[in-house]
Amino acid sequence: MSWEDVVLIEESKNSGDPTVVTVNCPDKAGLGCDLLRIVLEFGLYVTRGDFSTDGRWCYVVLWVVPRPISLKVDWESLKKRLVSCCPSCIPAFYIDQLSGSSKSPPLYVLKVFSLDRKGLIHDVTKLLCELELTIQRLKVMTTPDGKVLDLFFITDSVNLLHSKFGREETCEHLSVVLGECCISCEIEIAGPEYECQQGLSSIPEIIAEKLFSCEFSAMEDGSQAISSDTSKIKKATVIIDNKLSPVHSLLQIQCRDQKGLIYDILRISKDCGIQIAYGRVSPSINGNRSLDLFIQNENGKKIVDDENQVALCSRLKEEMLHPLRVIITNRGPDTQLMVANPVEISGKGRPRVVYDVTLALKTLDICIFSAEIGRHSTSDREWEVYKFLLDENQGFPITSKRAKQNIVDKVRRTLVGW
Repeated sequence: MSWEDVVLIEESKNSGDPTVVTVNCPDKAGLGCDLLRIVLEFGLYVTRGDFSTDGRWCYVVLWVVPRPISLKVDWESLKKRLVSCCPSCIPAFYIDQLSGSSKSPPLYVLKVFSLDRKGLIHDVTKLLCELELTIQRLKVMTTPDGKVLDLFFITDSVNLLHSKFGREETCEHLSVVLGECCISCEIEIAGPEYECQQGLSSIPEIIAEKLFSCEFSAMEDGSQAISSDTSKIKKATVIIDNKLSPVHSLLQIQCRDQKGLIYDILRISKDCGIQIAYGRVSPSINGNRSLDLFIQNENGKKIVDDENQVALCSRLKEEMLHPLRVIITNRGPDTQLMVANPVEISGKGRPRVVYDVTLALKTLDICIFSAEIGRHSTSDREWEVYKFLLDENQGFPITSKRAKQNIVDKVRRTLVGW
């Protein structure tokens, strides 16, 4: 088949109507997760979906809309990104073009030196998302004289930065976005200085226990319980039925709808070695979402062991209720916002977290004094941890317990799209 037919995109004719994305290619383990990750990177929300595979060939149909509706989507770029993660079923000349996508992309460091102002980090992050530049690490430092040095460690999905012209053009875009407050901007291949930015994040034991504990929902108001609307599901329901199919287990999920929900479910399935033979994602009804997935374990068998069933259902419930952990802590006299999310077994973190957190803080008129991204390992998984030291000298007052809880609620709502 022609490579043009691997991914077909039928754009909506009317604003608000879904665009239909169809993927038709050989199957591979975790393909659904890889596709949904790209969809999430482009700021798209899945209204409904169908997945089908015989173990060798798969067929995926997604109905997607941009969130917010005003978001401009480069559909041609989306198609290229989706094709790049599909197994090879295309002519050799095009395989050569995509062969680089399987290699680790080079890491660049974007250095932005500017005067401080509200929303600065979000404005830079927004442009990076629009240019399909992925933030891998972040280091924000405010100087005593009111200036800011931002180090964004980024990877490039569209080969924009491989040339000097592309790097200069990106810096020009940033200068326009930042306006007069921009002092200097440069992009270069990350050198040895990156070594000090990676590795495990240092978190005090008492805070780590609170942030990563399995009892997180008992210590914090559950994200499902934020809403006072009693018509919405407050808890996730996960059931495994082995009676309906002779060769597959039926995984039935009901939960509150939220941003990245389908990606989270497929990510967990990929990490747990679960194979999805057929799946249907129903449209959201009154803010609730239902999924039916016919699954097998990595050996192609039904999931009949009680212990394995309980482990899978518990993992799905936990991460559907709390796909991201959000808390506020005190770091000496300062206030620190911490956000954590599980990392894929492949090592990839969740897309657009920095974008959503900085958007929430900008909306609340809160300045960021410093920020950084690191990794933290617990007994059963690796986490990506975002730390934001908040500036209490201006904007939103954050001294009271209620004010801090309002920040947590706003950030969490923005992250899950409520």
